[in-house]
Amino acid sequence: MSLFSSILNDEAHRHPLLIVQSSLAQSGLPVLRSILTNNVGAKGKQIDRENLLFCLLYPPSSLVDEKTTTSLNVYDWTDRVSGYNEADLQTELLAIVTKAVESHSGPINIIVDSVDTLLEDIGSVSETYRSLSKLYAVAKVHSDIRIILHSQSPSPLLPLITQTTFSPSLSHAIVHPPALIAHLTTEFLLPPPPISPLPKFWSVFIPVSERVHDTERIVFGPAGQGSGSTLELVVELIVREGAGRKRGVERVLEGWSLALGGPCALSDLESIMDLTKKQKEHAQPTAPDPTQNLPFNLSLTSSQQESRAKVPLPYAHEGKPMTSSAPAAIFYDPDSADDIDDDDPDEDLDI
Repeated sequence: MSLFSSILNDEAHRHPLLIVQSSLAQSGLPVLRSILTNNVGAKGKQIDRENLLFCLLYPPSSLVDEKTTTSLNVYDWTDRVSGYNEADLQTELLAIVTKAVESHSGPINIIVDSVDTLLEDIGSVSETYRSLSKLYAVAKVHSDIRIILHSQSPSPLLPLITQTTFSPSLSHAIVHPPALIAHLTTEFLLPPPPISPLPKFWSVFIPVSERVHDTERIVFGPAGQGSGSTLELVVELIVREGAGRKRGVERVLEGWSLALGGPCALSDLESIMDLTKKQKEHAQPTAPDPTQNLPFNLSLTSSQQESRAKVPLPYAHEGKPMTSSAPAAIFYDPDSADDIDDDDPDEDLDI
């Protein structure tokens, strides 16, 4: 099971906060629709999960379809425009969640789409952050209640709600278009793992993906597809667990496929499989063996290797073990032409 699947089907409730980050180049709506239609746990058993869906950006029809079988309460606030409606969204949102928590009788998903629209209605980053903090504080009273926040990058709220001061535990799913992987493969000659080493791939992938305008140019440019894919997504998953010195952060790259029913391995995406196949076809052949096609043989047979091993080496210290405590010495084997004797060569000099 992929890491994203274990988070979506979390029965241990180790991930109380899930942030789904979209962009103009790639929408995360398929992931949100998958969450609303999923009522199966990690072991395949049915879970009676209630969903509270607050629609501020996209209409409910974009998120809910006939496949939705979970208990669902939809609050369509897409017609509430700041300055034209006197309703206090943050107060009403907090009141609905508080009531649901007080009458809590099972797992609940609280989905807000999107926090950036809420920011536009409130008009203040700090005030919006405080509202979301109150919302999270109310929801985390019970361990089986999860907050799912949908955000559009770039967003001034993302650096705040991803900090440990907001929530020690975090699951942050950043969706990317498969065209980004194709761009890295063709322009940087960096195919996705496991073909490329993970450290090298991350060192290029993270800076390129964080430049939102570059990703938009890849998708909407002259050679782009004109829109993000709705069938396949690349999910960059950042998971933070624990507290204090025991806190650990994990970053993985996985896939999401409509044909496969949701999260999957990156290599299972059809577009990634095509890239991998082409990369292997265009891979450079191994270097030729320089010892091939020679008129003579450079290798030794087994009998020749045995004969060579039996030849004694002409060293003066042959057979004498050398220890670390032995004093340093120079071993010299005199040649036949050397004039070596014990006489003083300068005895004829009158000094």
